Amino acid sequence: MSPCEKTYAQRALQHTNPAAKILLETMERKRSNLAVSVDVTKTEDFLAIIDAVGPFTHVDILEDFEAVLIQQLQDLSKKHDFVIFEDRKFADIGQDLFLCDCPSDNTTGNTVSLQYSSGVHKIASWSHITNAHPVPGPSIIAGLASVGLPLDRGLLLLAEMSTKGALTTGVYTEKAVRMARARRDFVIGFIAQRRMEGVGIAAGETVDVTEDFLILAPGVGLHAKGDAMGQQYRTPKEVILDSGCDVIIVGRGIYGTDPSLTEAIANRAQEYRAAGWEAYLHRLPSS
Repeated sequence: MSPCEKTYAQRALQHTNPAAKILLETMERKRSNLAVSVDVTKTEDFLAIIDAVGPFTHVDILEDFEAVLIQQLQDLSKKHDFVIFEDRKFADIGQDLFLCDCPSDNTTGNTVSLQYSSGVHKIASWSHITNAHPVPGPSIIAGLASVGLPLDRGLLLLAEMSTKGALTTGVYTEKAVRMARARRDFVIGFIAQRRMEGVGIAAGETVDVTEDFLILAPGVGLHAKGDAMGQQYRTPKEVILDSGCDVIIVGRGIYGTDPSLTEAIANRAQEYRAAGWEAYLHRLPSS
């Protein structure tokens, strides 16, 4: 049975990664497969939107970021029962090699693990899930896992993107999936537009029937098909039911151009939440 034919609760029981379990259990409990992408630059707007709908965050674009924000975000996570996904899109190498004129021939650093664990944002300390580009190769997963696994975190790889002309196709996507299969302890799924079962399987290879990667899909809109930035939108039905994805990612379609209109934002979020959940129920065999 394909993962998309199982309930989120059934899949949670089979996942070993704690972040994947938490996400699936939360979706089932809240009857929601909506992730709201909070792409604003002011903390006041950021917290207002999150308090209205629950987040998928971009703390690195906040112009007035302060460390106290993280505690506020965690408090809201408990208040509204949501999983935090920081859309960091890591893309640096997992291991740096620096040659130097010192007693040892060389020293090694770990750029991406420090970006994840340290600096101003300290993402690993509070974000259940983050994501990364597979461009640097398997070392980026190793670097992030060295920090995230001990904290029960999970990683999504960007296997596909929803913008017009994106290069994340073909062999690129296949290699991303193969990298994920090699680290199923930490890689819990993909940012993608479709299911990945069978992708990247070489001739003669056996498909692992227990494979269950979560698919979070951006480019979702109820009332528009695209925008001036090249984004291409599909409906929740097209994403969840037709393509078998698990989570719809929506940003401006929910919070619009005025983050202060929290009642309207909450209403639009409920519209997307209902559409996404209905599509999910229709794809289950018993529906």
